[in-house]
This record gives sequence, C-alpha cells and structure tokens, in this order.
Amino acid sequence: MIYLAPLQGTTDRIYRTLFPLYFKGVDLAIAPFISPMKKMKADHRLLKEVDPHENKGIPTIPQIMTAHPGDFVTLANRLYDMGCATVNWNIGCPFPMVVKKGRGAGILCYPERVAAFLEEAVPALKPALSIKLRIGTAYPDEVFALLPIFDRFSLEELIIHPRTGKQMYEGEVDIDTFGESLKVTKHRVVYNGDIDSAEKLAQLAKRFGSIDRWMIGRGLLGNPFLAEEIKFATEKPYPEKVRILRAFHDHLFAEYAQVLCGPAHIVNKMKEIWTYLGSFLDKRDKILKKINKTHHRDNYLDVVNRAFDELEK
Repeated sequence: MIYLAPLQGTTDRIYRTLFPLYFKGVDLAIAPFISPMKKMKADHRLLKEVDPHENKGIPTIPQIMTAHPGDFVTLANRLYDMGCATVNWNIGCPFPMVVKKGRGAGILCYPERVAAFLEEAVPALKPALSIKLRIGTAYPDEVFALLPIFDRFSLEELIIHPRTGKQMYEGEVDIDTFGESLKVTKHRVVYNGDIDSAEKLAQLAKRFGSIDRWMIGRGLLGNPFLAEEIKFATEKPYPEKVRILRAFHDHLFAEYAQVLCGPAHIVNKMKEIWTYLGSFLDKRDKILKKINKTHHRDNYLDVVNRAFDELEK
C-alpha cells in the first residue's frame, strides 16, 4: 500500500479529492494535523477537512497533534462519530515552535509522558489509533525507549520516519535504526522518508522484506506519477505527463479560486503547491523563479500558461 503523507498547507481536502482523478496508485492519505480547540462547531473548516462525507478522493485518516490526552480523546471520538474509524496521533512534527511546546517530535524524549498519554487516552477512544513518529527528538536511539511502551497498547500501526526532530528534513535517513526498530516492535510498521523514485522504494523493500506499506510525501508531490510507476512498473511518456499535470494544476486552481478570498490568496496558495509540484519538469527552476515573482492572479496564470505551452511543444 502507498500512503500520501500529510504536508501542512498542501495536502488538504481539495488536493486529496482531485489527486486520484489524474494519478493512480495512492491507497490512503493521512490528513495534515488538527490541534484540538475548545469550541469547534460542526461546520468548523478543520472538521470539514476530514469529514468522510466531504472527502470523496483518497480515503483519509485524520491526524491530531496535542500532548493532552483528554483533548485528544474528545476530538478523536467526535471524529469517530462523524465516520472516521481510525485517527492518527502526530508525535513526529519537527518544527521548532511545536517541539518547544512538547508536542509533535518534542514529546519523543519523554517516554514517561508518552506512556501516561496512552494510558489515559487508549481506553477512552472509540476509533482505532495509529501513531506517526520520528526516531527521536534529538537522538536516534530515543525510539528504543518508546517501542516497548507502544507494545503495551492495541494500535493500528506505527508510521516511522527515520530522522530525529532536530534534523527536520535535512541529512540522511537513519536506515539502520529503522531496521533495528522493526526487530523490537510487535506492531505493523509503515516506512516514511525520502522515497523519490521506484528504484529507491525497491531498494528499501529488498532490505525490509516485512514492510508492505510506504508513506510518500515530497517525492509524490513533486512527481504525482510516482505511485503508479511503483505499482505498475510503467512510466508515461513525458509529453503525456506534462498534459496531465497541467490539467491537474488547472483543476486545483479553479477549485481553490472558489474558496479563497482575493487574488493574492489564490496566488499564494498555488505558490505553496509549486514548492513541490513538477519536480520532473524540464527547466523547473526557471519556471519556479518566474512563478515566485508573480503577485496577481492574471500575472500568475500568464506565467504558468506560457510555461506549460513551452513544455508541451
């Protein structure tokens, strides 16, 4: 199975809904995290983002980030009542402002806090629970204090990114620590981290024969054809990929234009998408430089259309 990783500000409900209309191979998505709020009405935009009735694209598991078990349970059970059979606990977010508050990857160096959280939360949960984590806050061996704790609870799976929070997205993934982790957990494990080609996944699959679930984030956003290239061992001709990517882009633009207020908002949103989009495109750096200089809707569309026209020649 191939999972679409959660990327805050990018893999939202609209993106997940349109993605399978143009690209194949993704089986499941984890939504970008929600932090519990005391007052969340039924029509709150964050709840709408993960409401199964509003998500018609990739089947999606909502993700919650908090260090407070009571808040987690309240939101998780509300999501269950909306139709979400599984929720995910984010203890992997590496951003410094999150880590400083002891949330995300900031809790990984406190195994006693993780244990206390699960002891209170798990018995009260209606949905099944999966956990997305890194191998530590600052040190990769921190995961080995956590895995025995996880084994005390019934969990759907562990999604492990083999970097520390301190690393952010820099440096090499720690494949050795990931391999050792597999030996000391009873839970199903999903691999997450730096899969950017079918060849890379094949190498990982050869090394870790017990893994059959893979989460891909930046590699899949950059090359949305990656999942089908992995699953079906085929690759579309470059001109066809350009045409499909253009149609996807135009559909995204049209949908975001309906919900975002003001021309600057839609341009900024599309710039976020272009942070990753089209990594396989010829002269992508030159295209991205021109896009980032735009500030108005018409100017943006002119630049992008000219770029796609040139690519399609």
